[in-house]
Amino acid sequence: MIHEVIEKWHLHMKGQLPGGLDELLDDNVVFISPIVFTPQEGKAITKLYLQAAGQTLPGEKKSSGTPTSDDKSFRYIKEVLSGSTAVLEFETYVEGKYVNGIDMITCNDEGKITEFKVMIRPLQAINLVHKQMGEMLERMKP
Repeated sequence: MIHEVIEKWHLHMKGQLPGGLDELLDDNVVFISPIVFTPQEGKAITKLYLQAAGQTLPGEKKSSGTPTSDDKSFRYIKEVLSGSTAVLEFETYVEGKYVNGIDMITCNDEGKITEFKVMIRPLQAINLVHKQMGEMLERMKP
């Protein structure tokens, strides 16, 4: 099942999944952030964090819009899928700083994401992402 979930995740990341996060996330999904100490429980808060991350970590794209070897936009560089779990390693640049991390995604038998855990390195990147995520979440408040 994880293979189908990750295929849908990649479609979502490209903006090509009808229903987006509502299609992917279980109602009781748990989001574990590298920034927030406590796990965030539920679809609404998980969607908020993932949408904020999408705004915070898009990376620095080349003006041509065509990916090149020096493109610094968000991209997954490795994937390991086993059972109901996937580990997706990503890299991007934010304000000229290299950000490297992993998304650990667990799904249930219905093909819904039940846990989404993010880990980021190096420390410089964590501090920058913490600052920007805080600002983005504040702007996204109703």
